[in-house]
Amino acid sequence: MAKVVKLILVTAKHLPQHRYFMKIVDALAKELNVEVEVREEDYEFLSKYGEKDEFGMAWAPQLFAVLDDGSITPILTKLPIDSNLRIDVSKALDEARKRLKELIS
Repeated sequence: MAKVVKLILVTAKHLPQHRYFMKIVDALAKELNVEVEVREEDYEFLSKYGEKDEFGMAWAPQLFAVLDDGSITPILTKLPIDSNLRIDVSKALDEARKRLKELIS
């Protein structure tokens, strides 16, 4: 069974989603009792490990989990929007938790 050893957030402070991703990564790090690494605009990392659009371009922010076998996988790359067109942090946390559960089981 795999274990999460670290969370990596690749972000940019000027992006509107930055503060939401920071809340999410802080909450997950507390739950998992793991360290967080925040990388500023590391598009090389995003190109190697992150999701990309139809043109092969990666975007920020994206949140990754590092497993005990050294593998790195995205766990949250987009924020869900509720019916009022607001970012749904609770749903984003649920999606990230679900992805983490899939990785470690």
